Amino acid sequence: MVLDKDLLDGIPVFLTVAEHKSFTLAAAQLGITPTAVSKAIRVLEERHGVVLFQRTTRKVALTEAGQALFSRLHPATQEIDEAIAALGQFRDKPIGTLRLNMKRSACTYLVEPIIAEFRQKYPDVKLDITIDEGLTDLLEGRYDAGIRLGESVDKDMVGVRLTPDLAFHVVGSPEYFKRSGKPTKPEDLQQHDAIMYRFVTSGTFHRWEFVRSKRQFFVDLPSPVVVNNRDILINFARQGLGLAYVAQYEVERELAEGSLVPVLSEFIPKTSGLYLYFPARTQAQLKLRAFIDMVTKVRGGSAIGDC
Repeated sequence: MVLDKDLLDGIPVFLTVAEHKSFTLAAAQLGITPTAVSKAIRVLEERHGVVLFQRTTRKVALTEAGQALFSRLHPATQEIDEAIAALGQFRDKPIGTLRLNMKRSACTYLVEPIIAEFRQKYPDVKLDITIDEGLTDLLEGRYDAGIRLGESVDKDMVGVRLTPDLAFHVVGSPEYFKRSGKPTKPEDLQQHDAIMYRFVTSGTFHRWEFVRSKRQFFVDLPSPVVVNNRDILINFARQGLGLAYVAQYEVERELAEGSLVPVLSEFIPKTSGLYLYFPARTQAQLKLRAFIDMVTKVRGGSAIGDC
């Protein structure tokens, strides 16, 4: 099969505009002028006799025809990208863009300590890190890997354990405990204010789990404040607005400086550690192997295996 080269003329520009919903941002990514982007889209629309974008001074949106085209082309371009990226496996060093998705706390705890060394050792690998409080589909988002709690990782992914099981605490500020007193058992929490965390993807609340005599149970608390961002959750707890249920690694600095104080830790079960996870077909990429080797070396992670 011989592909007509004119058939693809303007398609990369179309896909970039569709992804960014902006001619200006598309031009910046492609390294051309917005005028050149507009011309390419106009030529593409005239060639096929359809309008692909609705444009105003404030907004760019796909038309029905444009959306149909994008829905068909986007998966195909992902396959092409992966095919080209696979060529890097034949090189003698890691190269290319490594796209990662993780929560901010995981980035602070696991990536920030190694990023300078990684960049120095692998200058040909570009790290593209997306901070995302939700649980993102790696394939749909075109990510190479993500970092999440092991219990959140789909079973069809390959996982690398980066941390031991994690300790959780109920924490509050010294000012809060001076004002409201410290709970000594989980049931005491009914008399306290809680700052609740709502999961971004599911919209459900994170229920506070405890254990006594090997029996696990939950305590539902009165909550004057609800957030869906872990940084805000911790900041509000520091301000004395209420108690928060957090992983120890998220608040190590606050615990060390005393701006947050843990309580009820002996009643809280540990949970699965943090995992780097990815589709099986991507694990042979040298850029991903390089990242895995470094982060597991620093944090003492395990060898590759199914989650």
